Amino acid sequence: MPILPDKSKPDMNKYTFLFMPRAFLFVCLFFIYCFTTSAQSGKWQASVGKQADKLEPKVIEWRRHLHQNPELSNREFKTAEMVAAHLKSLGMEVKTGVAHTGVIGILKGGKPGPVVALRADMDGLPVAERVDLAFASKARGEYNGQEVGVMHACGHDTHVAMLMGAAEILAGMRSELKGMVKFIFQPAEEGAPQGEQGGASLMVQEGVLDNPKVDAVFGLHINSLTEVGKLKYRPEGTMASSDGLRIKVKGKQVHGAYPWDGVDPIAVSAQIINGLQTIISRQTELMAGKA
Repeated sequence: MPILPDKSKPDMNKYTFLFMPRAFLFVCLFFIYCFTTSAQSGKWQASVGKQADKLEPKVIEWRRHLHQNPELSNREFKTAEMVAAHLKSLGMEVKTGVAHTGVIGILKGGKPGPVVALRADMDGLPVAERVDLAFASKARGEYNGQEVGVMHACGHDTHVAMLMGAAEILAGMRSELKGMVKFIFQPAEEGAPQGEQGGASLMVQEGVLDNPKVDAVFGLHINSLTEVGKLKYRPEGTMASSDGLRIKVKGKQVHGAYPWDGVDPIAVSAQIINGLQTIISRQTELMAGKA
């Protein structure tokens, strides 16, 4: 099935995508659709589909191993080793240690063409897993000075496994590829520890989009609320991120008999919280022009 309407191939920098499990297959098909002729696309879709079916058990095995062995932001050492070893086994040029633990694999196609990047995030979260699965995480780590449980609670284990699968499929047809594919495995998507740099911004600073210069980047994220086998996309952004904001409220102590002479920081804080909340819920049209 075509992933975008057959009549146009829009500027993909303007789109954001949600992918379901086995999304590495969709990534391959998407890449093929956007950067080959329609005749080639039909032939490659059938070929990729067969390869994906054959590779699926291995991808599931990778995902379960990664889920059982999560690592926190900027500490993805074993994950990076696993990824780098796999990319090297496929005959790629591999760069490690990018933005601390990031990995880049470069697949050179047999024909001239664009440079396309496929990206997955690698880090887990400081969350203790509480499910009874054979591959549940029992890992512990240190997060901002505290000992915590570690879990892939945001699907990054799935993203890594899917992109490793995409790398294997595309490496098997490198002679037919037009251009190059850059596989980007990003650390610290959840945010670097206090006092450290990390994540996408640091990878960009260290040249992840250069040498060779990337023409287009495709990211992905699984979504358990979408029916299996379907893909969602929309113009511009579709998922939220968070930024920290710390406000210090200074009160003025006063005798309980004369509260009007003091400043109650609790009451002031409550007013700030209510005010900030109503900016988002009452004054900002988040979906304006996006329907």
